[in-house]
Amino acid sequence: MRLKAYLLIFDGLADWEPALALCEINKSGKFDVVTVGFFNRPVKTMGGCNVSPDVTLDNINFNEAAIFIMPGGDIWEQGSHEKLINILHELHAKNTIIAAICGATLEIARAGLMHGLRHTSNSKGYLKAMIPDYRDDDFYVNKLAITDKNLITASGLGSVEFACEIVRLLNIYTSEQTQELYEMFKHGVIPARYVI
Repeated sequence: MRLKAYLLIFDGLADWEPALALCEINKSGKFDVVTVGFFNRPVKTMGGCNVSPDVTLDNINFNEAAIFIMPGGDIWEQGSHEKLINILHELHAKNTIIAAICGATLEIARAGLMHGLRHTSNSKGYLKAMIPDYRDDDFYVNKLAITDKNLITASGLGSVEFACEIVRLLNIYTSEQTQELYEMFKHGVIPARYVI
């Protein structure tokens, strides 16, 4: 049985943010991509796509989880989700990769998972404005995406960097192939083998 790449889905999720990462995960054939909902009903993404959850938060198999991906969306600025916080702590305790981009980094901060780890978000000011008790300034890194141990965080402007951090940590590609992926999708550089 293959390990699972869980994608959290909810109404208004920023569907483009995890898209490249999911494509590379799925193409690798190494993981099953599984959508996870707060509830067992379809959601509508920010881009207007209807997506149904494969499972709910109650049905995550922690022993089979390779990664838990959290896209951005307005939901994160509306407050915390206690059940999700508990799940994040359990995933973290099992050294499962947790990847959060854009507003989803707020929930990572609320869960206390940024403490002592280098992390990023939409900006340090964004974290401080949205979470008044945020105190991990010394660990904030002004980059579009960063990994520390099994935590990947990214700015909403860094979906390509986010994807590259994910494929690197999941060992989907070599470092050279990951750099090639970055150059293609960030700068439009066609690999030399395809240039005639």
